[in-house]
Amino acid sequence: MLQSFSSFLFEEAETTLLETTELIQEGTTVTSFFKNLWAKISDYAATMGIKVVASILILIVGIWLTKKLTKAIAKGKKFQTFPPSTQKLISGIIKILLIALVVIVVASILGVPMTSFVALLTTGSLAIGMAVQGSLSNLAGGIMLIIFKPFVIGDFINDGNTMGTVEDIGIFYTKVVTPDNKRVTIPNGTLANSTIANFSVKDTRRVDFEFSVAYDSDIEKTKQVIMDCIKAHELTLDEPAPMVRLTRHGDSALVFVARAWVKSPDYWTVNFDLIEEVKKKLDENGIQIPYPQVDVHVKEK
Repeated sequence: MLQSFSSFLFEEAETTLLETTELIQEGTTVTSFFKNLWAKISDYAATMGIKVVASILILIVGIWLTKKLTKAIAKGKKFQTFPPSTQKLISGIIKILLIALVVIVVASILGVPMTSFVALLTTGSLAIGMAVQGSLSNLAGGIMLIIFKPFVIGDFINDGNTMGTVEDIGIFYTKVVTPDNKRVTIPNGTLANSTIANFSVKDTRRVDFEFSVAYDSDIEKTKQVIMDCIKAHELTLDEPAPMVRLTRHGDSALVFVARAWVKSPDYWTVNFDLIEEVKKKLDENGIQIPYPQVDVHVKEK
């Protein structure tokens, strides 16, 4: 019986020893697994960390270089020969292209496949394009304005809705200051598709007048009075020669048209001066400017 009990104890001890050995082996396997996992995570983090840091540095340096390069180009002698509006537009486009290049370089460093990046960029551009159709239209309009130059900064223009002096031509908008000193911001897309009258592109302008006098006025005398007023004004030009003619028989008056040429900056001065001066001279010469009147004839039955 003692022998049987000893055998039992031996068997139990052997079983316990085997189980303990298996647990130790399993523990070693788990430990090895976590060690390998940690090593891989550390390697990946180290690699990506270097890439992220490098990308941030390249992004910062790239933006800084973009600003410096844009300023350097803007200071070039040939670049300075362009009108200010053209300089501003070209600088803006160069800046956008350089920043886009920096972003592409950063994406490639981070391991973004170029095919995926291009696909994403295309999809994003399409979505953004749909969302900002007006802005893209204004950008295209700005480029057209710079290429064809219907006006430059300082010109006095009229697009049918706004009349004023061009203060600034941006990539998307043009700023115009009206004669009463209001700044109006006009989308370039609208301007590019409008009929624009530029009053500053030529050195001279023609001032047109209409004067009405009574039907019993002497035609030749009236013409001479108006012509004398035009020639006497110090800002009117001799060439092209001024002109005064009877243009039509109005309902209540004879209507004379007068045309005088002036330097473009003198347009409004001459316009207002001659309107006043002609009225005074017509009165001095007994030439009446009639009120509208209607003759009523009553027929008796």
